[in-house]
Amino acid sequence: MKFNRLKTKSGVDINGPLLISPEIISDSRGFFYESWNKRNFDELIGEEITFVQDNHSKSQKGILRGLHYQIPNIAQSKLVRCTIGTVFDVAVDIRKSSPTFKEYVSVLLDDKNKAMFWIPEGFAHGFLALSEFAEVQYKTTDYWSKKHERIINWRDPSIDINWPNLTDSNSNFFLSERDLNAPLLKDLNLEEDFFL
Repeated sequence: MKFNRLKTKSGVDINGPLLISPEIISDSRGFFYESWNKRNFDELIGEEITFVQDNHSKSQKGILRGLHYQIPNIAQSKLVRCTIGTVFDVAVDIRKSSPTFKEYVSVLLDDKNKAMFWIPEGFAHGFLALSEFAEVQYKTTDYWSKKHERIINWRDPSIDINWPNLTDSNSNFFLSERDLNAPLLKDLNLEEDFFL
């Protein structure tokens, strides 16, 4: 298992999210790899993590989900992978004391690279399906809580995510009603809706 530290759009190193690549053994029969090894993962990120929930979504091309997160005391860290197809995956820093507050990192996850995206607490998460279909699976460190869930608008100009294939009309993207009408960062409560 190898990892890459990530840089924001402006080229700054970001503390927290990691792109993790498994060691894949391939031959004429197919492939094998460890998709999850707790001991190796804990050693890699330098702390003991307990996952309590696995989620699995299927999206058609152009489906955009996000930007979602949960506030303390039911905040979630996520370990995300794409098992079918390709997604453009994003993590936005919402730690108000962070030097990279409101900046984001993005990665391509697909069924070929089999990489995993570690998104710790303090980051909003979203992804865009780029292939005809994409299936995303992710582990979370806490349970989903409607009361604690927050959403940031995917087109927030203060974040300015460079979504692939974006047009002015947005007609090539499909979002849920709540994601489409999510508030901008400036409309959220800095004391209640963000991390320290």
